[in-house]
Amino acid sequence: MSERTVARAFRGIKTMDGAGVRLTRIFGFGDTAALDPFLLLDNFGSDVADEYLAGFPWHPHRGIDTVTYMLEGRVRHGDSIGNSGSIEAGDLQWMTAGSGIIHEEMPQLSPRGVHGFQLWVNLSKAEKMREPAYRGIGASEVKRLPVDGGEAIVLAGELGGTRGPVSGVSRDPAYFDLRLGPGGKIEIPAPDGDTAFAYVYLGSLVCPCEPLVYAGHMKSSTDAAAPEPRPKTQSGTCLLFGPGDRVLFEAGSTGASFIFARGRPLHEPIAWGGPIVMNTRAELELAFREYQEGSFIKKS
Repeated sequence: MSERTVARAFRGIKTMDGAGVRLTRIFGFGDTAALDPFLLLDNFGSDVADEYLAGFPWHPHRGIDTVTYMLEGRVRHGDSIGNSGSIEAGDLQWMTAGSGIIHEEMPQLSPRGVHGFQLWVNLSKAEKMREPAYRGIGASEVKRLPVDGGEAIVLAGELGGTRGPVSGVSRDPAYFDLRLGPGGKIEIPAPDGDTAFAYVYLGSLVCPCEPLVYAGHMKSSTDAAAPEPRPKTQSGTCLLFGPGDRVLFEAGSTGASFIFARGRPLHEPIAWGGPIVMNTRAELELAFREYQEGSFIKKS
């Protein structure tokens, strides 16, 4: 077995999306090929009501999976195929937009604010026009696995013989929320050829091969102008791993909470316009034209 080291380390950009929701876009700009099949990762929310209540009113998606994972608060949702309800702390919503879905996600007032992640996973050309599917998973259905000095919350994929509640999604990706106490350690299998990344949202990690941290867009660790490595990977940092078949993590002195995802890349062309991701510009233009004309939703 060979250990993966950090190929790139980067921080997101603070922005607003939807009707006015504060978030940090960890990736979803710049080089999409580096994170294939993952397209976008947002760390959304705020403790301030005016920075999250406007939410994400009705909007379309096609050609992707959208994955919402809540850390705190509550989001009311509804969609064009009849699903509705609330996503609360610890809940997961895995939605396959496929040929087209229209939905809304509206954060509700919470004394501790609203916080969570949204991850977009690309669909292959063969699956982009598949029938939409919805998976709403409550916190009680999510598997928790004890690990050295902490726990692993297995959302999708398998870890240590424990399989997450999400099944039947394209290319069987893995998605974990890992929470380690001070000095806690964990080894995660990550098959060679898969794209693998981690995002630290609390505390810090000690990495065997220290990453280089930049504000904004990703840069290679071989960049001649790179600064000296920092001793720890602090919260707000995303790590993209190089070749190998496993990743070793060790928490810093205050512990670490981080998400980890891996998946097989598609190596397909991308035509991306807001909430719709297709393979060609013509397909993208058709999608928006259908949305405007009212024929976006396909009947099964």
